[in-house]
Amino acid sequence: MLHKVSIAGLTMDPTSNTPIIILKSDEDDQTIPIWIGLLEATSIVSALQNIKFDRPMTHDLFKNFFDTLNIKVTRIEVCDLRDNTFYARIHLMADDATVFDMDARPSDAIAIAVRTGAPIFVDEKVIEKSGMPAEIGRAHV
Repeated sequence: MLHKVSIAGLTMDPTSNTPIIILKSDEDDQTIPIWIGLLEATSIVSALQNIKFDRPMTHDLFKNFFDTLNIKVTRIEVCDLRDNTFYARIHLMADDATVFDMDARPSDAIAIAVRTGAPIFVDEKVIEKSGMPAEIGRAHV
């Protein structure tokens, strides 16, 4: 089962100085922390704050590519958590109604979702696994 989530915020891991994106379930107060790279955090924050650059960042480039080909990002799904690594899928629909999905790091998928307005979902099994601090350790994307 998929749960719709929103970006609750970004913070820094005080021990590793690594950015963490916090996803919050729209249904309850369950949160999912995902450790991400600094460049991806910068990309997400710039999109959330509507900061424009003279040249497109990588995630802007992908959005422009999708727009040019009339491909819609229908949803982002954080679909698995294995060995402290989160996995995601970007679900897309082409202009001719062809649907397909692509493997992605959650940080990249979320950066694209923020730019395209696509909803973000997390699989229930990921929520269950991430809710156990002993299993999270330091999860990477």
